[in-house]
Amino acid sequence: MSAHKTLDDLPLPETSLLGLARHFGPGMILMMTGIGTSHLVTAPAAGGRFEYALLWAIPVAYIFKYYGFEMAFRFTHATGRSMLDAYSTAAGKWPVWYVLVTTLIQCVVGQAGRLAAAAAVVYYFVLEYLGVDLPIAVLAFGLGLIAVVILLFQRYKALEITSKIFAGMLALSSAVAYFAAPAPLSSLANFVQVQIPGGSWLILASFLGLLPTGIDVSLQASEWGKAKKVGMGRIRPELEAAGVVRRFDPFASGKADLAVDTRQLSDHAREYCRRWFRIGLWDFRTGHVVSFLLACVFLLLAAVWLYPSEVAGNAVIGEIGQVFSQSLGPGMMIVFLAGAFAATFSTAFNYFDGWPRVVGACCRNLFRPTAGLQGIAAGDLGPEHRSRWYSEFNIYRATMLFSLVAATAVVAGLPRPVFLVLVASALAYFIAPVIFFLNLYYCFAVIPKTDRLFYPSRFATGFGWISMAAFTGMTVILIMDRVFGIAFFGA
Repeated sequence: MSAHKTLDDLPLPETSLLGLARHFGPGMILMMTGIGTSHLVTAPAAGGRFEYALLWAIPVAYIFKYYGFEMAFRFTHATGRSMLDAYSTAAGKWPVWYVLVTTLIQCVVGQAGRLAAAAAVVYYFVLEYLGVDLPIAVLAFGLGLIAVVILLFQRYKALEITSKIFAGMLALSSAVAYFAAPAPLSSLANFVQVQIPGGSWLILASFLGLLPTGIDVSLQASEWGKAKKVGMGRIRPELEAAGVVRRFDPFASGKADLAVDTRQLSDHAREYCRRWFRIGLWDFRTGHVVSFLLACVFLLLAAVWLYPSEVAGNAVIGEIGQVFSQSLGPGMMIVFLAGAFAATFSTAFNYFDGWPRVVGACCRNLFRPTAGLQGIAAGDLGPEHRSRWYSEFNIYRATMLFSLVAATAVVAGLPRPVFLVLVASALAYFIAPVIFFLNLYYCFAVIPKTDRLFYPSRFATGFGWISMAAFTGMTVILIMDRVFGIAFFGA
């Protein structure tokens, strides 16, 4: 009862349009993690090289990957724990090891692609307007260093605020450019006409891998949702202390210990969790829709203004920027560059937080010393968190620095922004089906079926599994084509 009295004092979040916008966070971060390389490099490359032929892949990626992301948000709101906590209950903790290894690879190859794209924007600006030809690797390191310094001193709040600002900048500049010279209506038929032109496999894999972003980013979003400390994430520690739910120990607990029976909560506490869950869903869905529209806009604009073009090289941003100067006048190049920098830098910025956060979460679920010193937020840190190298906080910081140095080294050795982006995107695609399956499985296995608020609906259940199967099937087809030379579509 004491827990109920305390929880009944929690203020209910406002759910008006203004209130929703103010509370948005993890969903916006997820959106801006994807918008950037996939939208500003991959989509224009698709439009410039193959005109409208790959337009169908955009809705396919967004529709069939939707529940892979939503289930991560749903799980965190339903349990107050992250998806990686759930993964730790598997035999031998194999999903956590899988995520740890693939994330460390992404910290290098994936971040190299993001830094190269952000550096390409700055490269074009300083070359065109200042007459200085700086190496892409130098620019990449400089931008990465700025991101790391901001995150190390400000962390989550800076991440949330920056994502909202950058999202607005990019959406505004893109909308102005598109409506000034829209693609012909006849081109929209390609949304439902499946074509796979020869030589398009890498772009196709990139679309499916990084639109709206990689499924592995759902794990980052789950950690961001937990870090926000609202809804069930806010009240779970008090519920555990009061004995309303079991304490979760990654080295002793099973799936059942993650579950929360919301029927045991007071009406006020349930409403508090319900509102934050709805805010979280609208946060994610808004970002999902905006991301979809922007991907379509950039492919269509490139098809209209750039086709036929390879859309490649260090000056790729300048080539894409010609869309804006040709359609709206020379002065709009600056508007585009501002939006492009907002998108690409925010992507790299968010990944500098997200992947190290996931590595830290993996370690707290794999190693007892790290579990004893878990936490990244300033309010969770004590002297030992800062002094012990194996604390989650120090692992988070060390991984961030590792990503900066290793990714910059890759950019220096292979300074081809478009190619790096496509390879990083394809990598995200090939590792996605495992994460997709695990997110679905643990939502259905942990959330009580009697919980009408958090347990997925019949439609979400059915379409979720269908989506996972379809997405996995597309992955297998692409691997068979590229690795074993078996072409299913004659491409």
